[in-house]
Amino acid sequence: QVQLVESGGGLVQAGGSLRLSCAASGRYFSSYVMGWFRQAPGKEREFVAAISWSGGSTFYADSVKGRFTISRDNAKNTLYLQMNSLKPEDTAVYYCAAGNNWDSDYGVLEGIHSWGQGTQVTVSA
Repeated sequence: QVQLVESGGGLVQAGGSLRLSCAASGRYFSSYVMGWFRQAPGKEREFVAAISWSGGSTFYADSVKGRFTISRDNAKNTLYLQMNSLKPEDTAVYYCAAGNNWDSDYGVLEGIHSWGQGTQVTVSA
């Protein structure tokens, strides 16, 4: 397993930008498929974006395509989520996760074995 710590959340106006980071401890970060999820008050946790171990493939929820960009720096054991053109409906706690595989048929990050503690993102209208 790997320990994950998110940072970079905060309060931003609609149309603004934030960059989230997820720092990973452990030796095998570069072998994991990494993802971002979010959970708004009263709602279930939902998938936001995922990235292959090499960073060569990325996957996004329809609601964030064209606005969010996931990336990773394996040398720094860090995952990122650049969020642009933020909307009030993006308000949620954002979590990073480490998994084993991306199921392209179902659009699911499989074998999640580690979660971060979450970072709050609030977008005001």
